[in-house]
Amino acid sequence: MSTTAADTPGGRPGAHGAPGVSSARARDVVDALRRGTVPHQGLGLFAVGLDRFADALDDDLDTVARGGSAFHALRGEYGSGKTFFARWLAERAKRRGLAVSEVQISETETPLHRLETVYRRLTERLTTATHPPSALRAVVDSWFYALEEEVLDAGDAEEDDESGLGRAVDALLERRLADVARTTPAFSAALRGYRDAVAAGDGARAEALIAWLGGQKSVAAAAKRAAGVRGDLDHFGALGFLQGLLTVLRDCGHPGLLLVLDEVETLQRVRGDVREKSLNALRQLLDEIDAGRFPGLFLVITGTPAFYDGQQGVQRLAPLAQRLATDFTTDPRFDSPRAVQLRLTGFDLASLGELGRKVRGVYAATARNPERVTARADDAYLDALARAVTGSLGGKAGIAPRLYLRKLVADVLDRVDTFEDFDPRLHYTLTVNSAELDEVERNAAASAGDVELELDPDPS
Repeated sequence: MSTTAADTPGGRPGAHGAPGVSSARARDVVDALRRGTVPHQGLGLFAVGLDRFADALDDDLDTVARGGSAFHALRGEYGSGKTFFARWLAERAKRRGLAVSEVQISETETPLHRLETVYRRLTERLTTATHPPSALRAVVDSWFYALEEEVLDAGDAEEDDESGLGRAVDALLERRLADVARTTPAFSAALRGYRDAVAAGDGARAEALIAWLGGQKSVAAAAKRAAGVRGDLDHFGALGFLQGLLTVLRDCGHPGLLLVLDEVETLQRVRGDVREKSLNALRQLLDEIDAGRFPGLFLVITGTPAFYDGQQGVQRLAPLAQRLATDFTTDPRFDSPRAVQLRLTGFDLASLGELGRKVRGVYAATARNPERVTARADDAYLDALARAVTGSLGGKAGIAPRLYLRKLVADVLDRVDTFEDFDPRLHYTLTVNSAELDEVERNAAASAGDVELELDPDPS
């Protein structure tokens, strides 16, 4: 793929950077890695080891876009790349027009057994290729616009007949949400109320009803009363609202929704009765997906092997364990990418080095001195840094990627690019401060001794 001047900063050719990547996109990625976080976009630029899943997941995305549904459970230890995988999949989903929401399950903020809370977090984090979170109001506005266009195209009302157009749109709304209205009539009632508020120029009432549609609590009683709805969303109503949201998304040009429930393994730490309720809620959600209630939904959950295999997790509820059962007795190389559970094996030293090379290429697309970046942080240096970072974490390469990339970008590449006489082989010594580590990394580092970054100062 050729790279134009627009793709690289200052019109420089992209030979030293990531082919075809814009400087703005590359800079977003580099900034996130410098902070030690997973970027929200551009992950395909430095994905390592995910190609084996791509075809199967693309088939799932196509199925969802045609009105089907899909489900996968990501399985991996801490640091194996579950969040990275989920966001990489989210990018692929957005390229197909799907909406995306990533919800982190937690005991206090988002307990899984309260689906109304999960739904609320879903709408708060709802995003599309063109709208950041929360995209709920933009999606609803687009939906009403699409309904009006359909009514006008069908000749059911004239554009200058506001009253007639409103009645025709309401009638079409009822038809589109007929399945939802049978179990959750409040969803369509709130949408009608929102449209009336917008037409009347009542911004406060419109905002309140959008908040209520998003599952928010403490919505003004007057706004709810005007729309003919009452109370707050509950556990059972949440499934109806999800069904309605999928309908709205589909009608306004988003053929589906990728919903990621991250860190589901936190269920292992909650009280026994809460754990039972949470596992049952997950089973109920999977049953509803299998029954075809949620056309256009792609659900992904992430968890550790202990969650899927242990008695404090999935195995505690036999029907759920049966649905998620996957054979992992064979060599990981032969894992099926179409299985219910997808196993992430994490990084080894070789894949860490490959990751470093990809990130160096992305960095070079943002660098003032890309040739110097490529020459001084050469492949041998990247491999040596990977060994040193892994050694500082007790030899556990699987949890090293975050720290490795942060050190590579912030400590090495930034200095090489900024200072003409900086040579990482001569002027940089790896240091790891406990304050910059997360809990898993800190525990691993506690078992490691001092690690020297040993390099030949003249690799030639």
